[in-house]
Amino acid sequence: MPTRRRFLLRGLAATAALPLWVLAARAGGLAAAATTSIAPPATPRGAPPPRPAMGRLHEVEIKGFAFLPAALTIAAGDMVIFTNADLAPHTATSETGLFDSGRLGRGQSVRMSFATPGTYPYLCTLHPKMRGTITVA
Repeated sequence: MPTRRRFLLRGLAATAALPLWVLAARAGGLAAAATTSIAPPATPRGAPPPRPAMGRLHEVEIKGFAFLPAALTIAAGDMVIFTNADLAPHTATSETGLFDSGRLGRGQSVRMSFATPGTYPYLCTLHPKMRGTITVA
């Protein structure tokens, strides 16, 4: 038969372990919820997975302190890749604040999608004489 001392020690050990069990249970519950919420929808056997709609891909090279091509006409939904081929860092920033590539070092690139028709003038904020225009038809 357990003594009073052993009984108290077991109770203290169980009480000390309780917060660990609660944390483990909560962590497991969160992981299960995250897994089920991001699972892709089921597709019938043999059917290819759905592909996102994507327009054409266009390239603008930043070279010689210029955007090449400086004027580009694309369709709505098309994507433009800006790639810096200069030694100096550059940006591709909308004059109206609609988009900003951030600072691009040599060899870095950024993709931007244009869904709304219109004319989008842009420049390099580090070298404001560098300018270009994207026209979405």
